[in-house]
Amino acid sequence: MTEGAKETSEKKKTRAKTAGGLLIPAGLFIGMGIGWAMGHMVQGLFIGLGAGFLAYAIVVLTVRD
Repeated sequence: MTEGAKETSEKKKTRAKTAGGLLIPAGLFIGMGIGWAMGHMVQGLFIGLGAGFLAYAIVVLTVRD
């Protein structure tokens, strides 16, 4: 692998991890909104947080070597 291709690959991984990190707060807000609409905000927050962490883990696992 050439040095330029290696740098591009590293940039891609960094961008994917940064974008994956946004899934955690996104999951919280989605869970909060659904929980609020259904009258169970705390449960919605916990479900959204868990879904965000799960989505982040999937992104990190798919990006690694």
